[in-house]
Amino acid sequence: MTAVLTKKDIKNLLKQKPPLVEGLTNPEEQLQPNGIDLTLREVSMLQSTGRIAADNSQRVVSSLSPLVFDGLGYIQLAPGIYNIIYNEVVNLPENIMALATPRSSLLRCGVTVNTAVWDAGYCGRSESLMVVYHPQGFQLQKNARVIQLVFFRLTDHTQGYQGIYQKENTD
Repeated sequence: MTAVLTKKDIKNLLKQKPPLVEGLTNPEEQLQPNGIDLTLREVSMLQSTGRIAADNSQRVVSSLSPLVFDGLGYIQLAPGIYNIIYNEVVNLPENIMALATPRSSLLRCGVTVNTAVWDAGYCGRSESLMVVYHPQGFQLQKNARVIQLVFFRLTDHTQGYQGIYQKENTD
């Protein structure tokens, strides 16, 4: 039976090798009743056209231009779309997958984060799409908690993720 992992389950998985999530900036604050908050490492602007084709060999992702945080670690984002990278590395076993949702404080500021599925067996420092809808923009600080990752135990082990994003942003 599929189930959402509890805080107790997540704490136990954080003790495994490799831990479910590593590089937590503030574990006490990030660990939630039903997931883990991931924090902001980097923000970039998309610079080029991307392409998704029927055959992955023809896939082209948009190139990125990293933005710079000010002396207090903030960045002022104008309305638009941004690529974000998290601080934490996620290490999913083959019987756990994850979904994420933006923190409600972001939504209350006119900002959201769009994510994809974290497949069972995935390992990496993930990227997502941040969208600033507020017409006056948004200020964001480095290491701020931006999404909550919720973990689901699968009914059985599955073949783990083997795509091109395995171990992304971990070098």
